[in-house]
Amino acid sequence: MTAATAPLFWRDPSLAFIEARTIADGRKVTYARHAHEHFSIGAVTRGRSYYLYGADRFEISAGTVVLMNPGDVHACNPIDNERWSYQMLYIDTPWLTELQHQLGFSTDQGYRPFTTPYTRDPVLYRGLLELYRTVVDERAEHLHKQSVLVSYFTEVQQRLNPSPMPMREVNHKLERAAEYIREHCTQALRLEDICLAAELSPSYLIRAFKQYYGLTPHAFLVNQRIQFARAQLRQGELIADVALAAGFADQAHFQRAFKQHFAATPGQYREVLKPSANNPHWPPATRPLSG
Repeated sequence: MTAATAPLFWRDPSLAFIEARTIADGRKVTYARHAHEHFSIGAVTRGRSYYLYGADRFEISAGTVVLMNPGDVHACNPIDNERWSYQMLYIDTPWLTELQHQLGFSTDQGYRPFTTPYTRDPVLYRGLLELYRTVVDERAEHLHKQSVLVSYFTEVQQRLNPSPMPMREVNHKLERAAEYIREHCTQALRLEDICLAAELSPSYLIRAFKQYYGLTPHAFLVNQRIQFARAQLRQGELIADVALAAGFADQAHFQRAFKQHFAATPGQYREVLKPSANNPHWPPATRPLSG
């Protein structure tokens, strides 16, 4: 994988609620359908790609801002080997929920989901590029970064102004099944154990779980293991130890699953690059679209 195709990650302990990622050439970057525990927002800075969001598939291009609520199943993949590039920010849900509450966009119900999976709003697009440049700039003061973050996500809320989403009918038994998987994701789970905890038959669980969550119980389990592994890697744990702790059969299995979810190897994810004179590839040059 070349420098252009390798994903680059940025993290800062003083801004622990945010993570940045960029890739200059996404032709070889493919994702399996997956979900995150955090909120994700990104800008397509060049070319086109397919954007899978739930049951829908969109074609997005440079100038598009994509938004993924926590738990929403999604994936972005290249179109016919076309070169495309993007920048992503991953925001911890509690931080964004607190901001929504302060702005009056959420109540004691917690995080308020966005109703649109993407937008071509040029103000939000240019603002996201500027936000990205600011947070990865090691010369920018911490207070300035915080101010820009709050200002941008306030703008996102005000411009998109999500209308109240209709409440999905809660299936408590399926949610018990999901909670059981979350609590025991690092263990070797059996279908019988999940069914017993949720008081559901295997046939109903397999069929209804995917309809409710967008993933099969096994895919949900793997996704939870990857989220667990992500947190361990951010703490600097050894890849072999993380693979074992997360419940994978071996390191090779872990490597494959992690790359399907993050389009990056665990080693690439652990490697945090910072801007410097010796690192001309970070951050990549971007130019806001006109309009």
